[in-house]
Amino acid sequence: MSSAEGIREVGYFDCRGGGQVVVDGTTAYVGHTTGPEATTIIDVEDPKNPRQLAQIECNHQGVHAHKVRVQDGLMLTNYESKAYAGKPDAGFRGGLNITDVSDPAHPKHVHFWPCDKSGLHRFTYDGRYAYISPELEGYIGNIVMILDLKNPEKPEEVGRWHMPGQWIAGGEEPTWEKDAHRCHHPIRMGNRLYTSYWHGGFVILDIDDMSKPKLVSGLDWSPPFAFPTHTCLPIPFDIEGEKWMVVADEDAGPLWTQHPGAMLWMVNISDETNPIPVATIQLDRENMPIRSGCHQPAEDVKGTEIPVAWFAKGLQMVDISNPYDMKVVAHFTPDPPEGSKQVLSNDVCWDDRGLIYLVDRDRGLHILERI
Repeated sequence: MSSAEGIREVGYFDCRGGGQVVVDGTTAYVGHTTGPEATTIIDVEDPKNPRQLAQIECNHQGVHAHKVRVQDGLMLTNYESKAYAGKPDAGFRGGLNITDVSDPAHPKHVHFWPCDKSGLHRFTYDGRYAYISPELEGYIGNIVMILDLKNPEKPEEVGRWHMPGQWIAGGEEPTWEKDAHRCHHPIRMGNRLYTSYWHGGFVILDIDDMSKPKLVSGLDWSPPFAFPTHTCLPIPFDIEGEKWMVVADEDAGPLWTQHPGAMLWMVNISDETNPIPVATIQLDRENMPIRSGCHQPAEDVKGTEIPVAWFAKGLQMVDISNPYDMKVVAHFTPDPPEGSKQVLSNDVCWDDRGLIYLVDRDRGLHILERI
């Protein structure tokens, strides 16, 4: 049953489920979890009445393009095969699609940058460089790569980094099973990449020389905790004179079956060579069904309240003003969408008006405001 406190729904857009939502100006972009839809472009100038401007479809069956970033009229989307999206058609190759959306109603494909194996997962983009997580021949699992998109028709690799043990073509041997240690996605702040590494925890990389990223430090808490590290979000301002990072584990792919729900962590990075976790929020201590716990915070930080997509718990607004005692100060949990057994709030972002966009993994985009 739906519930809300401190947040109200402004509008709703009915669409296939999404893995990511971003808003540029008054246009929202939803990357879909399964095909054939790849990306839906939505006019949200009137948030009470969102309307579709365009929709792009995948070029193959059994793949998805569930991650999307937009800046300065350029849209980047991943192209990837995942078991839950189906079995890819013959000829599939994963990578990064680059599209001109200067006119959002008439997107124009610019270039496809290919990579190997399953393709490319989550990534970030600052208008010049893309910080991506491709799979490449010779490596096991996704690695870190920086692409220069100064010329979007000819992306150029600037640098790459992998966790020791991933480069099997170079004779390295992983100490983990299969691709358990792999790059999920890097987030840049200054000359650092704050990078989630799934069951490899997280790493902080120095990219002062982007051609040669260097390890500053890392931390891995799975085990003793069951869930993989999904997002490392550096806070762009000091709190109580110290530097901080919000880290979200994802309630998926646990190391064992008996576990409490996935958590949101507060990590002190004042000494970035020695990151220290100081607090967590965990809504369920019981052993819960998969995708009941934490997933993804909004990566566009606008203050000390952070909206977090919390799968079956919908949107949780977390106050980090006291980093040692984070609190949920508002929430919004919709009814499960038609055809779904539970809510699966998968991604969340803000727009410049302060509106919050929450996309469900199975169906629908909710447009919300803090009250």
